[in-house]
Amino acid sequence: MLGIRFFKADPTTFVAHLKNGAVVRQGPGLSFFYFAPTSSIVAVPINTVDVPFAFQLVTKDFQTATLQGQLTYRVADPPKLASLLNYTVEARGGYMTDDPAKLADRLVNLAQTVAFSSIQSLTLEQTLAATQSLVASLLEKIRAAELPKSHGLEIMALTLVSVRPTPETAKALEADAREQLQRRVDQATYARRNAAVEEERKIKESELNTELAVEAKHREIRESRMQADIAAEHQRALLLERKLANERKEAETKAFALETSLAPLKGVDWRTLMAVGRGGIDSKMLISLAFHDLAENAQKIGTLNMTPDLLKTLVEDAPTAQG
Repeated sequence: MLGIRFFKADPTTFVAHLKNGAVVRQGPGLSFFYFAPTSSIVAVPINTVDVPFAFQLVTKDFQTATLQGQLTYRVADPPKLASLLNYTVEARGGYMTDDPAKLADRLVNLAQTVAFSSIQSLTLEQTLAATQSLVASLLEKIRAAELPKSHGLEIMALTLVSVRPTPETAKALEADAREQLQRRVDQATYARRNAAVEEERKIKESELNTELAVEAKHREIRESRMQADIAAEHQRALLLERKLANERKEAETKAFALETSLAPLKGVDWRTLMAVGRGGIDSKMLISLAFHDLAENAQKIGTLNMTPDLLKTLVEDAPTAQG
């Protein structure tokens, strides 16, 4: 029949059939016949949609960073979105206007605005290092924005594929990173050398302590020997002192005995003692004693005459007399 057409939607498309401006039927995945001259078909996809984005922003330290990723959303309230954007389809199934494409642009602009406000408070290095926290912050701010609420959208996820500086800045950061890594390598090398030196010092100290302990033991042995020698010398000195004391006492005893035995002879003339010791005095001895007395009293003698015969007799008989 002329003007009668059939429309069939898939389950992920919300369809609204309007006749003369009034809604006849609406819902996801509907199939129906309609009269084209008086009907309008609105089809709003309700499946999840990924919107890629890539834009450049300036960080707190005036460095340019490129954020690349995608925003995932779904239409949670199709009638609200259809009231803001024209999702009417034509007979061939395409949209009559380019309004459906504007939704992705609006979301990208929203993501760029939110990212700009967040990046302004971070330096380039902080931005590069805080990707995960940056994603969480951007997602929270986009969900709280007015655009998703007014358009009946549900923001499902936000993903940052990369955060890149400019090529020149990237080279400088790479050089700085390489320098830091090299410093870490050097520090690790120095630490290893210091550890080796420290271990060597401990070994040397242990060896020195061992030598000191051995030397102390040797010193103790020497001191013990010296103490033993001193004790032996002390004992020897005591023995010698005791021996000298004994000999002194023995000599004193002998002297006392001799003095006691000679006490009766103290007043006896020595001539008498000689006469007693020899068993008598001969004529030659008497002459000798006479000469002795003369010698003791020489200052009293005026003239002394001795005959040659007398002297010859005394000289010739002297050996006999000594014997």
